[in-house]
Amino acid sequence: MLDITLLNNLLAQPKKIVITTHHKPDGDAMGSSLGLYNYLIQQGHHTKVITPTDYPDFLSWMPGDQEVVIFTEQTSVASILIAEADLIFCLDFNNLSRINEMGELVRAANAYKIMIDHHLEPEDFDDFRHWDINACAAAQLVYTFIVDVLNNKKLINKDVATCLYTGIMTDSASFRLPNTTSNVHRVIADLIDAGAPNSRIHELVYSSASENRLRFLGHCLTNCLEILPEFNTAIITVTKHDLQKYDVNTGDTEGIVNYALSIASIRLAAFIVERSDKVKLSLRSKGDFPANEICKLYFSGGGHRNAAGGQSSAGLQEVVNQFKLILTEYKKLLIQ
Repeated sequence: MLDITLLNNLLAQPKKIVITTHHKPDGDAMGSSLGLYNYLIQQGHHTKVITPTDYPDFLSWMPGDQEVVIFTEQTSVASILIAEADLIFCLDFNNLSRINEMGELVRAANAYKIMIDHHLEPEDFDDFRHWDINACAAAQLVYTFIVDVLNNKKLINKDVATCLYTGIMTDSASFRLPNTTSNVHRVIADLIDAGAPNSRIHELVYSSASENRLRFLGHCLTNCLEILPEFNTAIITVTKHDLQKYDVNTGDTEGIVNYALSIASIRLAAFIVERSDKVKLSLRSKGDFPANEICKLYFSGGGHRNAAGGQSSAGLQEVVNQFKLILTEYKKLLIQ
């Protein structure tokens, strides 16, 4: 593993750097990546953010977005950048399977790999690790990486602060989750002081929905929501036909599961959607209920205790039935 001194020495001169994050990047993935990007370019590093797939339009306003390379759209360009990189920063994921086909390219690259992440059970592919499962967001860890590891707080300018604020805001559900500690609020205060336009960021992320997205949300809550009171659980089930009917784009399903969790009696909420290749699950829970355990044990996934995801190659109804059956094993936890 690299020590801090060697890492600082490597970054003392301009380097070819790639920053990447997990497939279908969310606000924290893009916020942390672009925050780090805007930090590194100030020091003259030749830096590119490469995402494995596309990401929601409501994140495309962030500083540096125009420089992002999407692997599925520019595979040759991205592959060359990875192969020629001196350092590769891996943000908001800790297993190379999370970046799809890019995973083996990153593994094979001669570059030093730096992981900045807050998920459980990291894979040992990295040379330097800034990792804390208690952090509320990867963007929070990018902040502490810049401030505490690199000792360069002075380079957190408005662009860096704007991106990191976005990452922390979205991954903490607007500062509502239990891991939004007093220290997180101190970080947020520093980012606002550095120029992050907090109210404008909230508006850009949460008040920029398309008409189709709003109608799709209404359909989900009216026609797709099932309450299982005996398990204090709510399920929203969405078919491929639903996605086509409402012209659902990347990011349009983001956060819908939280509406189910907002019901007073509900401790566990599931958003189960039929995609073209697999059935995807997004789970959210309250209190100590281990949503990540269900995803890890039964749906080839994982995540945090209160926010996790998984997938299955089975049919939609089969997955729903399997999920309901699994609930019987957790009934005591769900009704306590």
